[in-house]
Amino acid sequence: MGTGRKARGYRVERDVLDEQRLEELAQRMNYSDTHPSLTKQLKYSFRCTVPRLKRSVVGCLPVLYWLPRYSIWDYGMPDLISGISVGIMHLPQGMAYALLASLPPVFGLYTSLYPALVYFFFGTSRHISIGTFAVLSIMVGSVTERLAPDRNFLVMLNGTNLTEVNITARDSYRVQVAAATTVLGGLIQVVLGLVKFGFVGTYLSEPLVRAYTTAAAAHAVVAVIAQLFGLSTTRFSGPLSLVYTLVEVCSKLPQTHLPTLAVSGVSMVFLIVAKEINSAISAKLPVPIPVELITIVAATVISSYTHLNGNYTISVVGEIPSGLAAPRLPDASLFEEVIGDAFALAIVGYAISISLGKTFALKHGYKVDSNQELVALGLSNAVGGFFQCYAVCSSMSRSLIQESTGGKTQMAGMASAVIVLVTVLKLGPLFQELPKAVLAAIVFVNLKGMFKQYYDIITLWRSSKVDLVVWLVTWVSTLLFNLDMGLGASITFAVLTVIFRTQLPKYSVLGHVPGTELYLDMETHREVREVPGITIFHSSATVYFANADLYLEALKGKSGLDISKMIIYKRRQEAKQRRRDKRAERRARREAKRQKHALRAAEQKAGVFSVEEAAGQWKEPGGGDGDREESLGDDQRGWCGRENGTVFVMPTTPRTPDDQCSWEYLKGSKDPDCATLGAVSELQDGDTTTLGSSSEDTLSRELDKVSLGSLGKWTWDIHSIILDLSTANFIDTVAIKTMRNIFHDFGEIDVTVYMAGCQMSVVEQLELGGFFSESITKGRLFATVHDAVLHCLGHQGTSTPSYEYSLEMQCSTKL
Repeated sequence: MGTGRKARGYRVERDVLDEQRLEELAQRMNYSDTHPSLTKQLKYSFRCTVPRLKRSVVGCLPVLYWLPRYSIWDYGMPDLISGISVGIMHLPQGMAYALLASLPPVFGLYTSLYPALVYFFFGTSRHISIGTFAVLSIMVGSVTERLAPDRNFLVMLNGTNLTEVNITARDSYRVQVAAATTVLGGLIQVVLGLVKFGFVGTYLSEPLVRAYTTAAAAHAVVAVIAQLFGLSTTRFSGPLSLVYTLVEVCSKLPQTHLPTLAVSGVSMVFLIVAKEINSAISAKLPVPIPVELITIVAATVISSYTHLNGNYTISVVGEIPSGLAAPRLPDASLFEEVIGDAFALAIVGYAISISLGKTFALKHGYKVDSNQELVALGLSNAVGGFFQCYAVCSSMSRSLIQESTGGKTQMAGMASAVIVLVTVLKLGPLFQELPKAVLAAIVFVNLKGMFKQYYDIITLWRSSKVDLVVWLVTWVSTLLFNLDMGLGASITFAVLTVIFRTQLPKYSVLGHVPGTELYLDMETHREVREVPGITIFHSSATVYFANADLYLEALKGKSGLDISKMIIYKRRQEAKQRRRDKRAERRARREAKRQKHALRAAEQKAGVFSVEEAAGQWKEPGGGDGDREESLGDDQRGWCGRENGTVFVMPTTPRTPDDQCSWEYLKGSKDPDCATLGAVSELQDGDTTTLGSSSEDTLSRELDKVSLGSLGKWTWDIHSIILDLSTANFIDTVAIKTMRNIFHDFGEIDVTVYMAGCQMSVVEQLELGGFFSESITKGRLFATVHDAVLHCLGHQGTSTPSYEYSLEMQCSTKL
């Protein structure tokens, strides 16, 4: 089986590699030494050496790797310029995105400070900017609005029946909710990172993430639209919250505060024009113009001198405390209520950060550790939550600024944190007169990049309809449901698309490329040639419980053999044959009863003897009539030496003078009364035998198997089927059962089935599943399709008359 063979019309010039041959080679090469035992693996895992300890510490604290190698002359100035630019962006974005989280603006500044400091020590990306982000801010805002709505903080005005919202108590409780959610989300990220679950981000495909952020941008617009129009609206949560909020905003549009709308319009026009100019001349500038910072500074100055809040009742930021707040433990009683939101924040934040990090790492030629990034982001959130920060991740706009202004390491992040720190300590009170409408305008304009992602619909329509459906389902579900439920529905649908695509793979029959060992799809490649007598079946996906039945049906269709009908027909023919045998036996028994008296009369005249006894007597020298033995021909003497204790022969006519008589036989037990009678004339029915027949021939076909080919209903020229399992990376119990049925069913019609290209893990799962037996050995497994073809051709040794096929191989390597 493991050697090359020559067949008529075929030339095989190398060894055929099946699984048994590979095992023999592995034993010769001491393959087991490369797979240490579990004890050795555990011993190695718990071994503590200085190099391993150093690698572990550096892996947990990447700053210890790059900081000692940091060159101030090469990286100092670029990181400083980049850090200042990013820090300037942190100030307006931090305060603006705090509005999306329904928190006071100062907590947006805190969120831009502490997490960036933590990521400096634990992060592995050199270019992402950790801090506030619109999507996470709106997700946090949905939690704070749900657990701390305005109606829970209504108080009665003195001496009146009117009520107003206790803003101080409401904001304080919302900060607790946001901090508890952030700490819990950070702990989830840390745990996932420690158990090496960094691959969880791969379940969020790029179309899903882009559609999700696009829909989140719509939520953000609806959240700030009330600030742009100067309206006081209720922020809903749960399914259809976006619809309810939009309906309420539209119903209150007649109550628009015109001064606030004017400030919003002027700010938006200025931001859009300035950003377009900035983009046009960015190549000529060493650093981009801080448009947002200029906007909030100018708006603050104008508001302070014109008293917009007092004269026109335009809402402003209000008091911003100077200094840093003391750390506080989160309210653990809130964990149970926010665990779902915390998990969604952890997954979304990590997906956004790792995608940006890998993009920059690929561009600049370094590696980002996904598990360490998960730990770093988790620690940034967990530690930040103790300082009243809310959930953070990388920001695309700030990260692009950090990379485009020449940032080389996370030292730029440290410089930006210093800018925020100085602002919080000394400059915070200066922004108390900043109109909230300006911050809302900054949020609205910064979402322009996310709105451009609607062009993905056109791109995906041209490239992938399945990804387009994922995009649309994600977008719709995120809009209609809340952000957390929308994320769950989107991931579920995306996973279902993968299942459906593996459940409905492409099945094909492979043909040989002349002069090579390649086998390609015969439908898509014209140069391939069919191997006569062999069907090579290929599936584009692994075989498992969801597509095992479809795999079997496709195999039947591609091979042209309807196994079910053929086997059913065979079983029916076997049943008919058994019924014919039984009827013949019953007829013989009835005939025996009618001839019972004639049999006894014949016993009295000539006696009944068994063939075995007569043969014994005739074999004895001098026993019986010696002339009788001499008169027997050579054939009869050969028959006399055979044993058959179940056949009795008796004369039906008296012996004539010349020793001639006619004979009948009995079959069954040694008791002639219970035996069945047959006649020589019944030979064509298979119920009789002749004296010259072998004892190995059966007297009845009751247990014979009917040959399907001899029945004349079907004809086929396939003698072998090769299952190409090179795409299978696992196989479950259902698929193993299906494979076993394939081997058995095709074997019923004399078609041999082989497997090729199985990975070692698949072979091990086949062994554990009890697939191999005496009838299905490892000799049916081959390393490649070509090895299986060589084996089939070498064992068949024939070629079709109408098509002469030859494998001309130039490979002569002997394994």
